[in-house]
Amino acid sequence: MSELFYFVITIAVLVFIHEFGHFAAAKLSGMRVDAFAIGFGYRLLGYNKKSGFSYGPLPKDFDGEGNTDYRLCLLPLGGYVKIAGMVDESMDTSFAESEPKPWEFRSKSTGKKVFVITAGVAMNLFLAVAIFWGSNFFYGKQFTKTTTLGVVHQGSAAESVGFQSHDKILSINGTPVQYWEDIRMEVFINTMGRDLKVKVKRNNADVWLSIPRKKIPVDESKSVFLTTENLKPVVGDVLKNSKADSAGVKINDILLKIDNAELFSVEQTIQTISTSKGKTLSLAVLRNKDTVNLSVAPNKEGKIGILLGGYIYLGPTERITYGAFESVALSIKDITRMTELTFVMLKNVITGKIEAGKAFGGPIRIAQFAARSADSGLLSFLMFLALLSLNLAIINILPLPVLDGGHLIVILIEGFIKRELPIKVKIAIQNTGLVLFFLLTAFIIYNDLLNM
Repeated sequence: MSELFYFVITIAVLVFIHEFGHFAAAKLSGMRVDAFAIGFGYRLLGYNKKSGFSYGPLPKDFDGEGNTDYRLCLLPLGGYVKIAGMVDESMDTSFAESEPKPWEFRSKSTGKKVFVITAGVAMNLFLAVAIFWGSNFFYGKQFTKTTTLGVVHQGSAAESVGFQSHDKILSINGTPVQYWEDIRMEVFINTMGRDLKVKVKRNNADVWLSIPRKKIPVDESKSVFLTTENLKPVVGDVLKNSKADSAGVKINDILLKIDNAELFSVEQTIQTISTSKGKTLSLAVLRNKDTVNLSVAPNKEGKIGILLGGYIYLGPTERITYGAFESVALSIKDITRMTELTFVMLKNVITGKIEAGKAFGGPIRIAQFAARSADSGLLSFLMFLALLSLNLAIINILPLPVLDGGHLIVILIEGFIKRELPIKVKIAIQNTGLVLFFLLTAFIIYNDLLNM
């Protein structure tokens, strides 16, 4: 239920912001707006000044006389603003038999049409920039104060390119690094498509590593390339009535030691437990800033009944805050980097380097991430909204039928030839776009189900 709730909140906010951009721009340009819809398809309920609040579809002969019908529709996968005299998702062409009216989209200049059709994308970008600005100004950025690697496992991608445990990274392609975030930015964003020349400090000596780009994982979700020092495994779940449950292990416990041996990785923790069948282990965990000592004995299968849910960093950090104007510049920089990363991901999907099912998420995955981000706090949820809003802007401006980018291409073509394209052509473009949209939606939902 929480996933459904946050999915509804997320979609409602993003669609409202996007469609409000079109709505406000149309009003400012002197166009009549017949409908403001959240969702597609069957009208569930709505409100307009003429008939008030009502359920179900409006009568076919309904004439709002310029009063906008604000409606909620059946399919919560987007929304639209129905502007008089425009061929859009509603497929209404009743205006085609009459001369253009002053309040219709088709009677306006190319400049006003472009303004209206790009206003939704502009609002999504504005929302993303505003959230990033607020994060930078009110919260600042927290940095991990280390560039030293943790344990580099034998056979890992990091070992294959020459890294060793506890290497201290000094620079990447000539750029000095001060925080762990600098390393991730240089490896995965600032040097995209290029080989790496990495300078590390190893046993008090400088060592240079040459790393071909093809050796760096494209999809970090499949393979973590580098891990920092001071990472500890975290308990993600505890099986009821298991050995760990009886011993008092709790979800979110941070595993520090087993029999006074420091823990530094999930693999090491699993190996230590699985090789201690029939032996009682002393387990030190960090819980709510307190160290708790427990005793647990693995069962005959070498298990204690816990699911390890990743890592947490326990080393030093530094928070840097920024002024109002500096936060604007940083938010634009953040947006630019995320946009570049999005297009690189699209390129990698097209070239087959990343599976489409891993790159794109539909309603199910959005609901999952929305709930998880909300559980992590308001800032986390807002940042998720910002990234989703940015992605919505990027996708919508692509020159594809039914998207704003597709409408923009039609508007520019009409401006160039100084006449409207035939209605039949516009309908064909819209129909093609809707078919592609629903096929893509079905594919994405199918992949969501596969990856649940």
